[in-house]
Amino acid sequence: MSISKGWEFIKDLIKRFNEDEVAGLSAELAYFFLLSLFPFLIFSITLIGFLPISDIDILNSVREYAPEGTIEMIERNLHSIIGSHNGTLLSFGIIATIWSASNGINAVVRAFNRAYDVKESRHFLVARGMSILLTLGMVIVIVVALLLPVFGRQIGMFIFSAFGFSSEFLSVWNAIRWLFSAGILFIVFSCLYYFAPNKKLKLKEVLSGSIFSTFGWMFVSLGFSYYVSTFGNYSATYGSLGGIIVLMIWFYLSGMIIIIGGEINAILNCKRIRAER
Repeated sequence: MSISKGWEFIKDLIKRFNEDEVAGLSAELAYFFLLSLFPFLIFSITLIGFLPISDIDILNSVREYAPEGTIEMIERNLHSIIGSHNGTLLSFGIIATIWSASNGINAVVRAFNRAYDVKESRHFLVARGMSILLTLGMVIVIVVALLLPVFGRQIGMFIFSAFGFSSEFLSVWNAIRWLFSAGILFIVFSCLYYFAPNKKLKLKEVLSGSIFSTFGWMFVSLGFSYYVSTFGNYSATYGSLGGIIVLMIWFYLSGMIIIIGGEINAILNCKRIRAER
């Protein structure tokens, strides 16, 4: 891509950012993310009794990306419900997580339809069913992502001891685990960009947005976490609400990255259609 075409692409993206109200839709996504977070924690913590993972493993997985200050708040809520392992709580967690998160997926659907300039013509039940299926898929992928660090280290140690590899092998193995995390995110975003819009797309037409969202989300999450731990002092401004504010900003930035990825796909799709005419 030449410099002129790259600049034209950036101007088009900025124009769409304003016209499609990406900032407002990102705030809506952040709200639904927050609503679904704690039901998902309830679901995860009660599910721990049936899986070979612990609440520490969950917190360590979240800690890799979550901003400083939010982990303490999340940990307090986990400990407040840790003693309530029962089927009723698990059922409530599943229902609340799926319903809250599917509302977030509906917001993503509206954002993507706006990006492609199409209206939602699918029946309400079809659209809601798709949102629920995507939510279930995301929950499954998140559970797999939680299991990978646990079993990944065990597998690495087994290979290390069985084949007598050097100590550098474990460093390489840890890097591979990071690639697994990126791959899981890429799959989630690709499914989201492929199924959510009310438009028939080819898989290759959503890859650009998926790549942007995968690495963009990881970069923004790690960068924001560094900013909060180094420069940001939200507790001084918001007091006890500091953790919630940081969490909402993280969700807001995450939602914005997801929607911008959809806008990138829409821009490239529009250019491709013009080139074929």
